[in-house]
Amino acid sequence: MSRKSKGINAERELIKLFWETKTWLACRVAGSGSSRYPAPDIIAGSPQRKVAIECKTSRDELKYIPRDDIFQLKEFAQTFGAEPWVAVRFDRTQWYFLRPEQLEDTGTCRLASKKLAEVQGMTFGQFVTENSQNK
Repeated sequence: MSRKSKGINAERELIKLFWETKTWLACRVAGSGSSRYPAPDIIAGSPQRKVAIECKTSRDELKYIPRDDIFQLKEFAQTFGAEPWVAVRFDRTQWYFLRPEQLEDTGTCRLASKKLAEVQGMTFGQFVTENSQNK
């Protein structure tokens, strides 16, 4: 399976999880990584929250994310009035949600590690039940 297919399948899996809550709606932004306009991978919302999500998966315990991806996520979220989030899943783990500011700055990229996700991130269940005022 190509990296692109793996990423698309991961996004679809996450969208399915949102819809299964019965209180969240989500849609995938097709071509989000190739558009000249800022666009997240997923836009999701509940009656209380709107979120813009950049999705990442990794076979390793580290995931490097280009700074421009994070910049565009934050730019879109600010203009749209949504919270910017990075959803990351490492092989054989669940989804974790991190705020862009929680990612380690390496100078050229932002780094999400499995350890960081497990310690500072929120699981999907925590994320969808978290009240926006508590962040």
